[in-house]
Amino acid sequence: MLFFTQCFGAVLDLIHLRFQHYKAKRVFSAAGQLVCVVNPTHSLKYASNRCAAAQASAEQGGLPPCHHHEAVHDPQLVPCTCPLFSCQWEGHLEVVVSHLRQTHRIDILQGAEIVFLATDMHLPAPTDWIIMHSCLGHQFLLVLRKQEKHEGHPQFFATMMLIGTPTQADNFTYRLELNRNQRRLKWEATPRSVLECVDSVISDGDCLVLNTSLAQLFSDNGSLAIGIAITTSKVHSAEAEI
Repeated sequence: MLFFTQCFGAVLDLIHLRFQHYKAKRVFSAAGQLVCVVNPTHSLKYASNRCAAAQASAEQGGLPPCHHHEAVHDPQLVPCTCPLFSCQWEGHLEVVVSHLRQTHRIDILQGAEIVFLATDMHLPAPTDWIIMHSCLGHQFLLVLRKQEKHEGHPQFFATMMLIGTPTQADNFTYRLELNRNQRRLKWEATPRSVLECVDSVISDGDCLVLNTSLAQLFSDNGSLAIGIAITTSKVHSAEAEI
């Protein structure tokens, strides 16, 4: 009985996931947008302290200085950028993508415009929904987090991080859009680099912020669809033309 019960539960979960994906494709396929259904990551091992410690170490000169020519690549190691995991991995920017895909099974979607469909929005905080977006020759990390800044009052925070340097991030602009029930909400900003901590971005409020009631207005049966578009910044485009 236990075996059949577990199998039946797994089948129901699969049917529910496929149904959510079918609904999203039906809604957004007319616009030619790719849809990715993202399941939540819920963990009690919150890694903000380690991230803060890494930043403090860098500010105090914990990283060895480079005594070579300025053209030499900075050997700074990047901590794991996957939130809610107490992952001790460190590596160079060039291998961050492979680490996220192989170790944390983060999906990657390609296209100029995509739809990020986060499921199970009712789960308690802290919870993250994460996906990588490959666009314009670069990889971006989209993080949607449900977190309580004040006890008993969870909020949703969505931000885009470039898997690259801050200088490279300044060359792009990202747009997050919610559109449902004749309501539309847009957030447009320059992405931050993964060399910065996701937690600090959220603490600064430099991202799309939704309270619970606002998130419910745009959600559909516990799922929240966020349209994502990435473009090169106007300043960068003008410099390229010159």
